[in-house]
Amino acid sequence: MTMKSPPTPNSWSSLARVFLPFAFGYFLSYIFRVVNAVIAPSLASDLGLDPSRLGLLTSAYFLTFAAFQLPLGLLLDRYGPRRIEAILLLFAAIGALVFARAESLAGLVLGRALIGLGVSACLMAAFKAFVLWFPPARLPFVNGLQMVSGGLGAMTATAPVAALLQVTDWRGVFTLLALLSFLAAVIVFSVVPERKQKEAAPDLQLQLRGIATVFGSPLFWRIAPWTIASQATFLAIQGLWAGPWMRDVAGLDGPAAARVLLLIAFSMVAGFFLFGIISERLGRRGVPLMTVAAFGMGTFMLVQLLLALVGTRFSAPLWLLFGFFGTASILPYAVLSQSFGPRLAGRANTGLNLLVFVAAFAAQWGIGSVIGLWLGTAAGTYAATGYRAGFGLMLALQSAACLWFLASGCKGRPIIRK
Repeated sequence: MTMKSPPTPNSWSSLARVFLPFAFGYFLSYIFRVVNAVIAPSLASDLGLDPSRLGLLTSAYFLTFAAFQLPLGLLLDRYGPRRIEAILLLFAAIGALVFARAESLAGLVLGRALIGLGVSACLMAAFKAFVLWFPPARLPFVNGLQMVSGGLGAMTATAPVAALLQVTDWRGVFTLLALLSFLAAVIVFSVVPERKQKEAAPDLQLQLRGIATVFGSPLFWRIAPWTIASQATFLAIQGLWAGPWMRDVAGLDGPAAARVLLLIAFSMVAGFFLFGIISERLGRRGVPLMTVAAFGMGTFMLVQLLLALVGTRFSAPLWLLFGFFGTASILPYAVLSQSFGPRLAGRANTGLNLLVFVAAFAAQWGIGSVIGLWLGTAAGTYAATGYRAGFGLMLALQSAACLWFLASGCKGRPIIRK
């Protein structure tokens, strides 16, 4: 539907009617992404899931999320963010309801897959709407606020969900999320105004040719592997395996583990915010954005190494650093936008997003499969050696990707200094 009196760009009305509905959707998407880290013990106990199956059902979110990224870009260009976001959020609501009612692994995987599809547009649709409704000078501000709304969702999925589990079970949590997702769909469709693009969307053949240009670029393939490995590790561990690690390795009970997960989410919000400020200020002094990203992703690897070496000693501050520096892998998206320019930036970022979430699916499932190679205890916990092996595998992949980035830089064209 078209609003009778659409707000003018750059007004407080547009901030309320355009930003807030999309922020609510992204808030919910992040709850869905990381909530299994808190409910994992209950899921495993109620349905008898081993680590591999637990990883599979949680990672199904990433697979459908990734699979829809390229079609999503085409749909957003042709039909606009309001309609596409509202329709997809209905799939998230259905998926949450299926998950809440599931009595088997197949039902859980189906529900989780529908959720991943349903929230696949929550960030990209928002960015598309912001381009239509806000002037370029305000985009960094509203984009940053959008990322913060996701961080608030990650925080809500920790201690608040653990507290909710004291009055209901994981099925009740997902029933509530189904209702909230339906409400978000209604709000986006009825509150967000329509705004036609100034230029007609390019035809399908031209759009596909642009995707081929991105995937054929040596610059893309210099940046992508390290970004993919870093983000996949962060998403897989923060979204699931950090919670069981705190139970099985650190010996924390559910509420205590949820409190640490809340602090990780808080660190993530701080990372999104501070890395943006730091990179902007260093950019004014001629420091390339990719240099800042490489420093952050390198430090993220160091934090993972220290977690493996020190075990439970100093684990709380190290997990806070994990949450903070894990956000550095977002910066290469801006590097690609600057490198490919406005015409191809969307397809470059969507293409990278596709690979990141496919890798996150493989990482979350793969870590569980590695953990499952070691026998668990009679109490249903997993061996600390399995966690070290699973997390160590992801660190090895990041190290290899880092070496590729450094080696390819010796013969490739430099990353732009913006």
